[in-house]
This record gives sequence, C-alpha cells and structure tokens, in this order.
Amino acid sequence: MSTISTADALLAGPRGRRLLLDYVVDAERIRRPEPHGDSFRSAIFLASHHLDPERDSSVTYSRAYESGTEEPPEEPLRAVVTADDVAHRLSQVPLPEVTEVALRSALAAATDSARYWQDPDGEDVLAATEPVRRELRRVAEDIARSPHAQWWTTALAETDQWAIVSRDDDSPDTFEPAAAELLSAWHEDTLAAEARAADRPTDPTANWSGYWWSNPSVRCSTRTLFDCTPAELWFVEDSMGWKRITVRHVGAPAGARIYEIDGAQAWVELCRRFPLEVTAEKRHDWYRTTGRSGRWVIPNWQLVAESYTGVHLTVMGYLAAAGTAIEVDDETASVIAGWAPDATYWLTDPDHIGDESCTWVLDNSREQPAWVEG
Repeated sequence: MSTISTADALLAGPRGRRLLLDYVVDAERIRRPEPHGDSFRSAIFLASHHLDPERDSSVTYSRAYESGTEEPPEEPLRAVVTADDVAHRLSQVPLPEVTEVALRSALAAATDSARYWQDPDGEDVLAATEPVRRELRRVAEDIARSPHAQWWTTALAETDQWAIVSRDDDSPDTFEPAAAELLSAWHEDTLAAEARAADRPTDPTANWSGYWWSNPSVRCSTRTLFDCTPAELWFVEDSMGWKRITVRHVGAPAGARIYEIDGAQAWVELCRRFPLEVTAEKRHDWYRTTGRSGRWVIPNWQLVAESYTGVHLTVMGYLAAAGTAIEVDDETASVIAGWAPDATYWLTDPDHIGDESCTWVLDNSREQPAWVEG
C-alpha cells in the first residue's frame, strides 16, 4: 500500500480518524505538558462537547484531560470552539518523530473509544468534519511514511499468535468447546435473537438495543508487538479496564486457509457469499452508530467455516472500515463491530493451544502504561 493510499485509508473510517486525533493530542502533551488555554487539546475538549449528541446529559469525555496534568476550562459549556478553530490549532502542532510507543498508544485509545450501540461521541464527530479532516491528512501522511506502521497492512502472522485465556481473577480456561460446536451455538443464537427482535419497532430511532457485534463467537488471537506483548492486551473495544491477563500460544493449522479482511471490499465479499440477515436485531444500534436506515446483513460464520480456517482483520482494515455502514448491495449493508485490530478468529480448531501460559500485569506507575510479565 502506497503512502498516499495508506493516508487515505487512515482518513476513511472513524477509528482511523480518531487514531490521528489521539496521536496529535499525545504529541502536544509530550511537547507542552503544562496547562494552557490555547492548546489543541483544550480546543478538542470544547469543540467536541458542543458536537456530542449527549452534551445535555453529561460532559463529553476527552482524552485531552485524562492524564491529570491539565484541568478542563472552568466554564467549558459557555465557550464555543468551532471545527475551523480546532483545525487551525492542529496545524500549529509540530509532529514528532513517529515511534512504536506513540502509534500503539493512539491505536489503543482509538480502539477503546469505539461504540456501536449509540451515536458517535463528540470527538468522532469532530474528527469527521471537513476542516479537521483536511488538517489530519498531514498527520496521516507522516504516519504512513513510518516503518513502524508498515505491519498494519500485513496478513496473519501464522507462527506468532496468542489467545487470552483469562482476565483479572478469572481461572484460566482449561477447556473450550470445539469451534464447530461454538459456531453451531452462535448460529442458533443469532437466528433466535433475530426472531425475537421481529416484534420491535421498525422505526430505527426507537429506543431499543440488541446484540451489536458482528464477529464470530470462537477463539480469537493476535500477534505480539515490538515489546513482545500480545496486541490484544492493548487493542480492545469498550475495554473493562483489566489489569491482569493470561495468554497462551496458538498454533495455526498446517495449510490454514485464512480470509484476509483488509478493508470494506473484503467484508462485502464475505457478506455477499455467505449472507445472514440481522435487520431486526441490529436495526436500532447500527442506525445510531452509522446514521443508515435499511436492511442489515453479516457473514454467516458457520458457512464461512466450510471454506476458511480463520478470518484475520488487518489493522488498516480495522481503521478504515470498522464502524462504517458498508454497502453490500442496493438493499443491504453491514458493519464491522466488536472486532479489534489484527484479530484472527479461528473457525476451525487450531493445531494446538500452548500448555504453558504467560501472565501480563498492567503497570500504570510509569510515564507510559506498560504490560509486564507477572
């Protein structure tokens, strides 16, 4: 993927744009950690509050102030900062040398802030505005040139896969049903949920919610990053704040047939070949997150398993397409929801799951949070 096409992909989806926004926030904080009212992150806080759909019921959460080193303005609701103002301040922030740590931090934050059961938050709305999106191109092109972002477009790392077997105080899984059994249960549950949802209002704005995920309920794994930590420790949608995670190595089956989801078109092809309609169950959640009203489908993972060993979502595929309304045909669309960057779902059983586990503990005492072996 060329520099320009990589930059375009980063700007195409809400998670990619959010990564770019979070990257600049961190860059400015490192350069100017002291509080100041004319900062880029101050502008984000104010502008995103006024763009947030829930601004009347709660103050918009913003990473601009999460570090504790800078306080939000005393009267944030009275100050109006426009997208043009944010874009101008963004243009004034010098971009540092791209590092693996900085990219990981921004990707983790962009993944964690994903939400597919309600309207996009103020920062996602802000990042999609024309002025801010225009200025984010400078950031996208800078990141696209970095060798540290090249793995974002790569296929499954077959010999380097790790699956989570427990979180916090949970006992490590010693047994998991066969993939075929899990997929059969998933298929039955999905059909039953769609049947139950048939009586819900067809008005997509009605106050209903359901099961908004579109991933299969089977074992998931990711590769290790530059510091040997599994990617899934860092990149989790709507994380629960786990601080202790145990993983085991996953052996890919010999001759594994992996379907690579590297963007929206690859997802479209899955949905066209193996469609499963989920309109009644997803209608209200996916309308809120995408603004699209109409019929919805997802891949029928039980049928996909007849052709593929597993499905892998590249980081760039996630950043460009997750959370968008992906048009499948003239009548239907779909959403990549509940996934994670670099996630591989195994539709058939792996050759082996490592006997020995490795436990990672989150250390928040450092300047940058880190997972350390515990």
